[in-house]
Amino acid sequence: MSLIITDDCINCDVCEPECPNGAISQGEEIYVIDPNLCTECVGHFDEPQCQQVCPVDCIPLDPDNVESQEELMDKYRILTGKA
Repeated sequence: MSLIITDDCINCDVCEPECPNGAISQGEEIYVIDPNLCTECVGHFDEPQCQQVCPVDCIPLDPDNVESQEELMDKYRILTGKA
């Protein structure tokens, strides 16, 4: 499952540099997460780094982009070129 940034985002800029996949970028009003790049940090870290640093806890799982741990690991391998 990908993560999503809610409207509670305060644009504090701390999540974007923490994403190892470059999935977070500035949207029109708040930061956004590209579900095609988000692996919930699977393959990189034990926990999603953006969630760890978010001061307002506005980065929940995205119910519209459900993926298993295996699918997230497959995506990690594709994104990083690690077979």
